[in-house]
Amino acid sequence: MTADLSTQVNPSDYTILVVDDVISNVLLLKVLLQKEKFNVITASNGRDAISMSEQSKPHLILLDVMMPEMDGFEVAAHLKANPETAGIPIIFLTALNSTADIVKGFQAGANDFITKPFNKEELMVRVSHQISLVAAKTIILQKTEELRRTIVGRDKLYSVIAHDLRSPLASIKMVLNMLVMTLSEETVGPEMYQMMQLANHNTEDLFSLLDNLLKWTKSQIGKLNVVYQDFEVEEIISGVLDIFNFVSASKNIQLVYHPGDPIKVHADIDMMKTILRNFLSNAIKFSFENSQILIETKTEGDMAVVSVRDYGKGMSEEDKAHLLKTETHFSRYGTNNEEGSGLGLLLCQDFALKNGGKLWFDSEEGKGSTFYFSIPLQK
Repeated sequence: MTADLSTQVNPSDYTILVVDDVISNVLLLKVLLQKEKFNVITASNGRDAISMSEQSKPHLILLDVMMPEMDGFEVAAHLKANPETAGIPIIFLTALNSTADIVKGFQAGANDFITKPFNKEELMVRVSHQISLVAAKTIILQKTEELRRTIVGRDKLYSVIAHDLRSPLASIKMVLNMLVMTLSEETVGPEMYQMMQLANHNTEDLFSLLDNLLKWTKSQIGKLNVVYQDFEVEEIISGVLDIFNFVSASKNIQLVYHPGDPIKVHADIDMMKTILRNFLSNAIKFSFENSQILIETKTEGDMAVVSVRDYGKGMSEEDKAHLLKTETHFSRYGTNNEEGSGLGLLLCQDFALKNGGKLWFDSEEGKGSTFYFSIPLQK
């Protein structure tokens, strides 16, 4: 056995079928291969070779070409036509060395040729190479099966999150929203009111994280399709702002939006809302109290551009270099130490690209950030 193969596979785990009608050739090959610790089985004709291949499923076949009744080319063609034996590699042992014979052999399904009389070192190198390929294929199949099981498990987890967590969390969020809106500090006392606000804020963040996680997972496994619709950007922005006016009030931040002429676009409404919600949530998180967030729309060529600008913490050059990259999974704390997962903007970037647009940003440390996304105009 070559040193190279010995570091990759255990020869005793592999069986080689030797097929030759000359008994002395069979014995010689058997001795050489068994010396390298391979398991060896033999056949003296083509029909026996086919039968043994179907029963024993050897890892490699050394097949003589010139045999009576059924030659090696016929045997190989028969084995390759059977799905159960088609994957077994074949090395032809032959005195034929013309180009036409070699081409015929490869057409019949040969993986390699060894010319008679063969050199022992050459034989073992070629056998070692084929066995190494078999070993590698086995590992790939094992890893593929492990990956398949992992994917099945992930999809089950996704199903649990989607159905068993999202609905009750949404109900809790609605109840807390109503309590904070209807009860006052005077009614329940300052400590209880502060606890309700904290619970409401944490639930909003958790629901947003869960929603982003579900959509990101769906998008990555190809189960989130773009549903194109024609609509006006202004209507979507106004609807999202109605929700975030309440959130921004907790930091006394004013959301400023002055709709201009109607801009009609062709995109997925839900994906656009998700981008806007993440933009506004981040802008509020990184804005200082008693400041403003500016939302603007415009057209550039055949695209509509929506921007959300804050006057908060901004980002350093180092932070900007890590943003919007899956390998860095970058996140930061807000002005009130609000936590973030870093997943939202990655999802937004994915959604913008899926709709035929893009996402980008400008930021200066200590002066704030502006995030933009574009989507196609209605044609």
